[in-house]
Amino acid sequence: MKNLKSYLSVFVILIGLSAVAQETNSPKFGKGLFNLVGKDSTWTMKVGARMQFLATNAWDMDTNGNFGKAESNFLVRRARLKFGGFAYSPKLTYKIELGLSNRDIGGASEYTNNAPKYILDAVIKWNFYKNLTLWAGQTKLPGNRERVISSGNLQFVDRSKLNSNFNIDRDMGLQLRHHFKLGEKFLVRDMFSISQGEGRNVTTGNEGGHQYTARVEMLPFGKFTGKGDYSGSDLKREQTPKLAIGATYNLNDKAVKNKGSQGSYNGDLENGFDVANVSTVFVDAMFKYKGMSFMGEYANRDTNENAVGSVKKGNSMNLQAGYLCKSNWEVAGRYTNVKFNGADFSTNYYTLGVSKFIVGHKLKVQSDLTYADNTGLESGELEYRLQFDIHF
Repeated sequence: MKNLKSYLSVFVILIGLSAVAQETNSPKFGKGLFNLVGKDSTWTMKVGARMQFLATNAWDMDTNGNFGKAESNFLVRRARLKFGGFAYSPKLTYKIELGLSNRDIGGASEYTNNAPKYILDAVIKWNFYKNLTLWAGQTKLPGNRERVISSGNLQFVDRSKLNSNFNIDRDMGLQLRHHFKLGEKFLVRDMFSISQGEGRNVTTGNEGGHQYTARVEMLPFGKFTGKGDYSGSDLKREQTPKLAIGATYNLNDKAVKNKGSQGSYNGDLENGFDVANVSTVFVDAMFKYKGMSFMGEYANRDTNENAVGSVKKGNSMNLQAGYLCKSNWEVAGRYTNVKFNGADFSTNYYTLGVSKFIVGHKLKVQSDLTYADNTGLESGELEYRLQFDIHF
């Protein structure tokens, strides 16, 4: 671990020195720390960094409606380095993203050689024929929209409970992506992936089967400005209505984790694993128009009939909307419901968020207040969060 930290430090210093020699190519704020271009223009590298600082206060509520003592927490939620560009040809691009905060690198286990999980993304993308692009490496799967949206471009402090309980996150494998138009504006994107099935940074082999993911997206009014269909809030203030509808099906064959490719292992190497075929379905939509934005998602996870009860089957719905004022203050609301099969209760989450965008998502302050109501248990929780983001 010490060696890795040393190598990272040296690497960052060397790149910094190179940037000094190319000061005239320094980008604007939020567009990366600097851009490197090979002398023969056969490669490029944009280097960026971002940080999130989070403060939370949470109160539990008993059956009589009384709140207990507040629990406070202050942490560096995310601290990341990002590298990207093309190699040899603009049709062959790459992305590397490293996580340095404890929340990013936690979860070391025997399946990752007990090493911190530094690598978030390490992927190459080859546009080998017309509208066909092949991705290879570790990156986000084409799952629910909220998960694919960068954590730096969210409408609220963090993603919803739908995402934390049902998303399929990152994995190692291949993805094939394609797009075409129906008429002048109607855009259709289709994606398919085959991946290892156990999430990111697994190094000791595949204990279960593989997972297969297919997704289709339809944009009837054409593209959003600045890829706004994968960014929270309507910062571009779309002058015409824009809508994106997506659906994903994921099958994790012979999964050995309680959430498919995510969650904890159902067993261990010594005693064996409980195996199940886990399927997950997502349906989502994004709408934006003149500062108004709406995003809705539905998720469902199920297993084959003979699956053991250790798999967390269930469903969830998330609805959120906001309005961005001309002063770049935004007020937004979110409702999320989570229900697991076999549980005699469900949880409703009600969130009110207020954000100030100073330089878009690159420099912002966000806060939100969430009340969690555990229907059937007569208990709840109240949480307040305040977060500062800065992206170079």
